[in-house]
Amino acid sequence: MERQPGTWKTLLTQTTAPGAVVLIRLYVGAIFLSEGILKFLFPDELGTGRFDTAGIPAPGLFAPLDGALEIISGALILAGLLVRLAAVPMVVNMLGALAITKLPILWGGAPLFEGASGWWDFAHASRTDLALLCGSLFLLVAGAGAYSLDARLRTGSPAARTGAVR
Repeated sequence: MERQPGTWKTLLTQTTAPGAVVLIRLYVGAIFLSEGILKFLFPDELGTGRFDTAGIPAPGLFAPLDGALEIISGALILAGLLVRLAAVPMVVNMLGALAITKLPILWGGAPLFEGASGWWDFAHASRTDLALLCGSLFLLVAGAGAYSLDARLRTGSPAARTGAVR
């Protein structure tokens, strides 16, 4: 992919990804947006209380911060606006979630269900986090795709906006 010299806006919004990327944006953005909102609606179960139980320091600071970043990033990803920028904190978010809440399962944490062992319990518990990490990494690399506000911010024809025409 040839990068055109230009402003930060050009670098953030450039994408050669097809329109089908909208499907990845829909699932990644909707999950982050809804999970961010849920951290505020149910703070004891999904916000500050959960962060405290997981041993995250300063849960009163980090849970609302995480929720706000999920809401903002999720909305930007859904809209297809500054998708690469919005994906960065979500990659960090998912790496943190995996490291803090899922990796301990491999080291003999309490099994989630009867008969589970370390690896299979980890695989089951981390499936959503891994899917969101992969989806966020994909959006970071590929960009928002043809059906996005990022593509509309580009000048020229729709093909030029997505980088299909050189």
